[in-house]
Amino acid sequence: MKSADDRRFPDALAASLAVTFDYAGGDGIDFEPFTAFLPADETTAWIRAWTGNAELTGDDFRVFGQDGTGGYAAIWLLRQDCALIEQPIVFLGSEGETAAVARDVDDFLWLLAGGYGPLEATPSFTTSEPGWTPRPHQELTAIAERHAPIRRRPAADVIALASQEYPYFEHRHGALPLILSKLRSPHPLAQQRMGARMMMR
Repeated sequence: MKSADDRRFPDALAASLAVTFDYAGGDGIDFEPFTAFLPADETTAWIRAWTGNAELTGDDFRVFGQDGTGGYAAIWLLRQDCALIEQPIVFLGSEGETAAVARDVDDFLWLLAGGYGPLEATPSFTTSEPGWTPRPHQELTAIAERHAPIRRRPAADVIALASQEYPYFEHRHGALPLILSKLRSPHPLAQQRMGARMMMR
């Protein structure tokens, strides 16, 4: 769902992004949150430069932070008729790597609580840094408990569920247009979850 005010951080996301993330010389989380979503014109300029496709716009992304190399974490506005907090969280790396890291903002809160940032939740990071160990974060856990108490789960499960629901999003540089076209029709697991949400409303 796109609306005039969806450039504002949802409350739960704002609370989590206000926390200081410690890089700890590479042993912590490599994540630099923004204070607001990246402006629309900057998002479009980035996606065109990142893909080499001048026809794309950044309308489907709400970028809210980056890693130390300039890779972006974003909410992807994939699910029609769903609120911003119900959209998947993705990582788009500076070297072209992509990954879905959480199915929605609630899951993302528990990912952060478990000691992962968007970069650390990607398969490429796991492969390149096999010795890295997550450090659960007390303050972020308290935020997740306050905003998404019934969604509590281990960070590893958050990552696995996102990968299962968005299997096409793990690709290398230049594949984003293909990813976008494939995921315009959500994966069956995503459709089931959207149906369940509608029944609960």
